[in-house]
Order: sequence, then C-alpha cells, then structure tokens
Amino acid sequence: MDNDPKGASLDADAAQLQRLGYAQQLLREMGGFSNFAVSFSIISILTGAVTLYGHGLRFGGPFVMAVGWPLVAVMTLMVAASLAQLASSFPTAGALYHWSAMLGGPRVGFFTAWLNTIGQFAITAGIDYGLAEFVADMLGWPRERGYVLPIYAAILFSHAVLNHVGVRAVALLNNLSAWYHVAGVALLIGALVAFAPRRDLGFLFTRFTAEDYSYSYGFLIGLLQAQWTFTGYDASAHVSEETKDPTRNAPWGIFLSVAVSAVVGYVLLVGVTLAIGDLPAAANAPNPFLYVLRESLGPALGGALVWIAIGAMWFCGLSSVTSNSRMLFAFARDGGLPASPLLASVSPRFRSPHVAVWVSVVAAFVVAIWSGAYAAMVALSTLALYASYAVPIWVGWRARRNGTWSHRGPWDLGRFSPLVNGVALAWCAAIMVLFVLPPNELAGYTFAGCLALLVLYWVAFQRHTFVGPKVTLLHPAPPQSPAAPAHPGT
Repeated sequence: MDNDPKGASLDADAAQLQRLGYAQQLLREMGGFSNFAVSFSIISILTGAVTLYGHGLRFGGPFVMAVGWPLVAVMTLMVAASLAQLASSFPTAGALYHWSAMLGGPRVGFFTAWLNTIGQFAITAGIDYGLAEFVADMLGWPRERGYVLPIYAAILFSHAVLNHVGVRAVALLNNLSAWYHVAGVALLIGALVAFAPRRDLGFLFTRFTAEDYSYSYGFLIGLLQAQWTFTGYDASAHVSEETKDPTRNAPWGIFLSVAVSAVVGYVLLVGVTLAIGDLPAAANAPNPFLYVLRESLGPALGGALVWIAIGAMWFCGLSSVTSNSRMLFAFARDGGLPASPLLASVSPRFRSPHVAVWVSVVAAFVVAIWSGAYAAMVALSTLALYASYAVPIWVGWRARRNGTWSHRGPWDLGRFSPLVNGVALAWCAAIMVLFVLPPNELAGYTFAGCLALLVLYWVAFQRHTFVGPKVTLLHPAPPQSPAAPAHPGT
C-alpha cells in the first residue's frame, strides 16, 4: 500500500516547488495534455485568426495569409523554445516573473510581472470582446447600439465562475477545448472543400490592401493577425504548480501549442481565403470572416460554422482567465501588488486563487472600456506580452554566459541556445516597433503610459520593499529548511 507511484510523483513535484521557495497550495491535477490544452486554447486559431481575419485581409490581402502566417509562426517558435527552456528549470506559477527575478534581480522581476499582467488583462479583453462582437453580429444586433458590452460582461462572468470553481473543472474543459478546436477546424475545412467554390492556389499570393498605406507597410501591419493569435502560450508555465512532472510537461506544452496551432491554423486560413469570391467586398464587409462563409456556403451552413468558432472563442477566454489569475496569484504571493495578501489567498474549498480570478475579469472589463476599440486591445496585449517574454529570455541568456544559471531542466536547447534566443529577442524587438505604428497609436500611447506609471510606482513604493521570489540565483537565499538547498534545481 505504501508503493504509490502517483503519490510519489506528486510528492517529488511538491518537493521541487519547495526548493524554489514555495509550499504546494494549488491543486496539482493537470497531466501533460491538460497543460498543452491550456496554451492551445488561449492561442485558439478559431479566435485570433478568425476575429482578426478582416484586419489581415484589409491590410495585406491573401498574401498576408499565405506568407505572413508562416513567417510569424517560425519566429514565434523561437520565442516559445526560449521560454520552454526557462520553464523546464523553474516550474512555478510565477513563470516569467520568477525567471526574470531569479536571474536578473527583483527590479527586473517586478517589471516583467507587471508587463505580463497588463498583457494578460488586455488579451482577456481582446478575446472576450471579440467574441461578444461575433455574437452580436450573428444575432443581428448592431454593435453601435450598446449590445456588445452586456454580452461581453456576461461572457467574462461565466469565465470567472468556472475558474473560481477550481482546477478540475478548468482542466476538463481545456481538454475538451483542444479536441473541440481540432474538430471545429476539420468541420470548417471539410465544408469549404465539399461545398464552397474555390480559387486556384495562385490567389493566395494576391497582394491587396483596402487601406491608405503602401502595400509593404500594410503587409507588416497585417501581421498583427497572426502575431496576436500566437500569444498566451506562456499559460503552460503559469499552471506549472498544478501540473504533474512540470519540468517536462510545461515546456512541451509551450512549444507544441505554438507548433500545432501554426500548422492547423495555416490550413484553416488557406481554406477560407480560397473560398473568397469578391475580394474587395469581403475586405470591406463589417465582419469579413462571417461574410466569406455565408457567401461561399450559404447563410445556414456558413452561420452554423461561425457558431462553432464562437464556441472555440469561449473556451479561449476561459483559459486566458486561468493563466491571468495564476500570474496575479504568484506576484501577490511575493508582495508585488496592492492588497497582495488578499490576491494571494486560495479558496479553502476549491483550492483556486479565487480573488485573483475575479480581479482578472474586472480588469479585463476596464481595459475594454478604456480602449473602446478591438484593434487597440489586441495590439496592447501583443506589445505587453512580448515585452514580458523578451526580458526573461534576455536575462537567461546573460545568466548562462556568466555562469549564474548552470543547472538546467530536461528540456534544454543546448548549444543552440544563443542562436535561438538571439532570433527570439530580435523578433520581440521588431514587434515592439511594428505594433505602435499607425493605426495602432492608441496601443502605443497606452503602453508608454503604463510603463511611466510602473516606474513611478517602483520608485515611490516598491524599490525598498519588494524583494521578489524567496529563492534567487543572484544572492544566497535565506535558509528554507534543512531539505531545501539555496539554489533551485541543484
């Protein structure tokens, strides 16, 4: 009766977490597939690629789908691989924040945490607001008459309730979400192949823009469609403390969620784009994706497939709130937020960070009210999230060079680390420039304002009090217990 491999494995995971300075508080129930499903659901090719389909079509036409998507996918895989390497060494709910603080100090960790938090507030807003717009369009309710906001609030409420209930319900729904996405794409592509008129493959390389920009500029701005889709995959790291064998499952969850989404998403975009009849009419429609499906498949079948995509968007928002709340919980656990003790509390019944869950959805609602424009939400989330990805990759690269980070997890890039990290950082820098240019100035101004406020908050309140994670590689850690070494992973 004492030989319990499952119990021994969970004990080993808890001991590993203790070496990183934290007790096991959250319920550790997720397997490898569940971990992958969280990130795969947040990437959600039936959300980002669909809700921003019109953005890509208007700015760059079919060429953005044919060339822009794979370009962004390859570059994003470099970022994902760099983050996966860090997740394998430091499997905690704090994820990017912990990696930055452990390898670069509390100040670096503080700004990484806030950038990731802002990005996650904005990505939840973008997902659920885009979903609300699609629901309003399908019901025939005009967006400008105030129908979208109540729908948006109801969607956020549903996600908060389920995340409050606990990790078991969310893990089950995320597993269902992964299969739902695959089945949904298969149904959509199958219907297009069987019933829709199709262009020849050469149409995919048509260069078209409905905006008053040069084509080259429009193509670059159109990349936001793919780049916003490939966000949120750090969720696999954020749920590390709820994942079994996280040093392997979390990094594979990060990497595979991007890789699988890249392939399946490309098939989806090619199928929809080849079904376009009148390109200018589709690009200028209020909802180009809905327009293409209804025109090519008829109102009944096209509408039914859009409802399937709407279901995927709902799953996507659910996973986003899961990831966001874990980031808040981990940061508050180390005293980095106002009302940290409250935000770091765990529900005694459900063992979920329930206060952080509700704060996440309220903040997402505020972001939508503030920005007022869907494109601004997605651009802001992309900017903030990729800034938070770049910082730990940079300090990790530097820590490997100077020998501070010498012991790494089983998922490691080895001698390819400098090359992969370098490409990842260059791509993050390009994103930071590209998505503050017109017409995304509001996202740039908001991001700059957030950075200025964070600097003031750090200087005025946190500079002398915030110490970051309990364990760091930069300085000897305070004694934890006789069984807890000073350095994690050794």
